[in-house]
Amino acid sequence: MAVILDKDLKRGHDALARWCADARRLAEGDALHGTGGQARLSLAPTLPRPVWAMAVRYSLFLLERRAPGPGVEVRVAPWGAVKILDGPESDPHNLTPPDVIELDPEVWLRLACGITTWAEEKDAGHISAVGERDDLSDLLPL
Repeated sequence: MAVILDKDLKRGHDALARWCADARRLAEGDALHGTGGQARLSLAPTLPRPVWAMAVRYSLFLLERRAPGPGVEVRVAPWGAVKILDGPESDPHNLTPPDVIELDPEVWLRLACGITTWAEEKDAGHISAVGERDDLSDLLPL
């Protein structure tokens, strides 16, 4: 099942652009006030829930296009999950591949927009990853 409907691609694109722009403004404000790196790790623009949902879905769609395959499942609850990268896929009795990455929406969107890096979020304990392919830093930001 698609993470976003074709008819919603424009809305998704606009939502992601809005989220990124607001997040960058917040990050710049934090940098001006000297709070720097640590503030970026909790940055979350105040936007309506539908904007967050569409931004997550569209960014997962972009990730899926960038690295298609059945080997790693990336979950951003409650708004979406995609399978990416080549490798062993799930067996018929267990639909989850051997590698699973789970992120909260604000963590995922910070990574997708380049506000933070994979290493920063991982070191902060914001990424749950199981399996050998637990690093998406080569694919981010989108």
